[in-house]
Amino acid sequence: MPGNGVVIHLPGLFEEGDKNEKKGLKGWDKRLIVSDRAHLVFDFHQVVDGLQETQRQAQEGKNIGTTKKGIGPTYSSKASRTGLRVCDLLGDFKDFSARFKNLVQQYQSMYPALIVDTEDQLKKLKEYAERLRPMVRDGVYYMYEALHGSQKKILVEGANAALLDIDFGTYPFVTSSNCTVGGACTGLGIPPLNIGDVFGVSKAYTTRVGVGAFPTEQLNAVGELLQTRGHEVGVTTGRKRRCGWLDLVILKYAHMINGFTAIALTKLDILDVLDEIQVGVAYKINGKRIPHFPGTIMTQYSY
Repeated sequence: MPGNGVVIHLPGLFEEGDKNEKKGLKGWDKRLIVSDRAHLVFDFHQVVDGLQETQRQAQEGKNIGTTKKGIGPTYSSKASRTGLRVCDLLGDFKDFSARFKNLVQQYQSMYPALIVDTEDQLKKLKEYAERLRPMVRDGVYYMYEALHGSQKKILVEGANAALLDIDFGTYPFVTSSNCTVGGACTGLGIPPLNIGDVFGVSKAYTTRVGVGAFPTEQLNAVGELLQTRGHEVGVTTGRKRRCGWLDLVILKYAHMINGFTAIALTKLDILDVLDEIQVGVAYKINGKRIPHFPGTIMTQYSY
């Protein structure tokens, strides 16, 4: 179930569903539940995502390394209260169309190079709406019934890693949502009281896609071995992941925030061929060991 905290690109959703159906996943559309409060990613959000990356590269000489799937711009629309949700699409389409056009105009005022065929987009969205309608539920009530009805096991999977969390991650090289355990509450409407076991999933080494701080990165034969032997490639972008030794400072930091009841350590076998395995155990600033994970790589002092 994509919850209220998820942003959904409908063409991508149906393309992925149809692709998997051809591989044998029958009836996926009968089992998928979509929250009516989830925000919509539009094609122009994806174009803007690319424009922003190009702009960062030109102005600062570096970009964030986003997937260019429109995630950031969609969450920006959500935060500025101009975003459109699934329930808006399935409601009064005349009202939805007017708000959609206003949103397009807002982005075009910021990005004059942005060209959007508004009428064509609205025509497609109207078709998507009818295909989506049977899948949509009131997400809050759906989860309430699941929690208080007949006993069920509910597995919540957070997208991305703790260090990509918009609040706790290596800002600004992060995603646009909360992907720590608190996201289960805000992204699904689950009360904290109902959170049970929290499993932290970590590789036996550290990886990262795109730019950003990476103290244990190995820009050498070890890094290449981890990348090739571990088949470390970004799922969305196909970019090679940067690889390095396990960073215990990051792992402890993630535990501070999430309160793991257990850790699932994966890919330990990838390290089998190495005579020596190293791990990062502490960070130092100006030669002084610090007990916390710094909020920025620009930190030149301890708190």
